Amino acid sequence: MDRPKLYSGTRNASSWAMRAWLALREAEIEFDEEIVDIRSPQRFVNLAKVGSFSPPAMVPVLVAGKAVIFDSLAIMEYANDRCGGRLLPQEVVGRAKARSIMAWQHSGLSNICSRISFESTFYPFKRALIQAELTECDRLFAFLEASLGQSGGPYLCGELSLADLMLVPVVIRLSRHHPPMAAWPLVQKWTAELQSRASVTEWISDADRLPHIWFDEYLVPGQDIALTDARTANRAGQPVP
Repeated sequence: MDRPKLYSGTRNASSWAMRAWLALREAEIEFDEEIVDIRSPQRFVNLAKVGSFSPPAMVPVLVAGKAVIFDSLAIMEYANDRCGGRLLPQEVVGRAKARSIMAWQHSGLSNICSRISFESTFYPFKRALIQAELTECDRLFAFLEASLGQSGGPYLCGELSLADLMLVPVVIRLSRHHPPMAAWPLVQKWTAELQSRASVTEWISDADRLPHIWFDEYLVPGQDIALTDARTANRAGQPVP
């Protein structure tokens, strides 16, 4: 079989490509990769080129032989099939639960903390989460805590699954904004376990080295001054609170 080729996106901007990439890596599939620069303004030209062979004109896209698999969820399922199904539970109900989590994320995860974009994961300084965002974090963490308690850990379905990999980008972007986690010890342990995996470490390390992609929508009224002060303190060599 020919090596499949993954068209992924800029490391600090493409959470969907990260999910597909992680699944392929964890399935131990050898593949080639072309990173498509999806930053503005070049994203429009670059994605138009992807559109010449993939109908959505988006990344990720996996070309496997003559097949073009143009959806992150489909690529993850492909990876699972290629590795004998070990990235989903073998038991029917467990597999359905994993797919429920994947589908929830794929449909937007109820728009949890929408202003905390994937790009903001890699900002050198983070703004404080507002109360509405903290409430949304607690809602997600409560579900994850219960799931981990039921599975016995260390992952959502016991063993590492596509459900865990699907949530890696959202968990990292939230945890890097330091929400209170004392009430969710299993989630803390799970998050640390995920972030210690070689595949996750590789992607995040690459992303951390890239120029930041700033979005004005990230800020909220009353917090822009604190962010500016933190940058000034850092340039002066002073500790940032």
